[in-house]
Amino acid sequence: MRVVTMERGAVPYAEGSCLIAFGETRVLCSASVETGVPGWRRGSGEGWVTAEYSMLPRATRTRSSRERQQIGGRTQEIQRLIGRSVRAMLDDFRFGEFTVKVDCDVLQADGGTRTAAITGACIAVQDAFTWMLETGRLSQTPVRRRVAAISIGLIDDEPRLDLNYDEDVRAGVDMNVVMSSEGRFVEVQGTGEHGTFAREQLDALLGIAVSGIETLDRMQRAVLAEPFPMVR
Repeated sequence: MRVVTMERGAVPYAEGSCLIAFGETRVLCSASVETGVPGWRRGSGEGWVTAEYSMLPRATRTRSSRERQQIGGRTQEIQRLIGRSVRAMLDDFRFGEFTVKVDCDVLQADGGTRTAAITGACIAVQDAFTWMLETGRLSQTPVRRRVAAISIGLIDDEPRLDLNYDEDVRAGVDMNVVMSSEGRFVEVQGTGEHGTFAREQLDALLGIAVSGIETLDRMQRAVLAEPFPMVR
């Protein structure tokens, strides 16, 4: 696995935030608490957690255009994945009509942006709910577990963990795995990019993914054990 760093409280005005790096990939994750819920949720007494994802134009090796008018299919797919992943941290949404909005902005991309975003978003979301507790908006946190994610792939039939960009474009099989701190799968995305792969290869990939996510979870737990950062 590449060197991973997690800087909690990186956005001082957000209720929860984390600047996370997987090698040269860096993603700024912030969680904002807003009063009210989407229209389809109003009157239910329940809250909602949602996510948005974007990439700075020069986060990549060549400049990409800003998605001003309409977001692309890849962006939609990734932000829905992040949303599903952080909602898996909760058993239910009975925390009142509040919305927690997670923004994941890629500052620099070198592979694994979605997995870094999910892992950092977990810290931001947990701190956002802690802020709601600290400010009297909640009597108890609805967070029941952490989530983390990692990429894996087959390069020349060899399982690899946490692929950077150069490895990703070479991979014959490309997968992303999201798991909870309880050791259960949240989502598994896998594609044979240039052919097919065997069951034993899948088992080997999932084995190293679990090992990588266990490492990420230990890091998350250590970061969250530090004193809660004050919001300005």
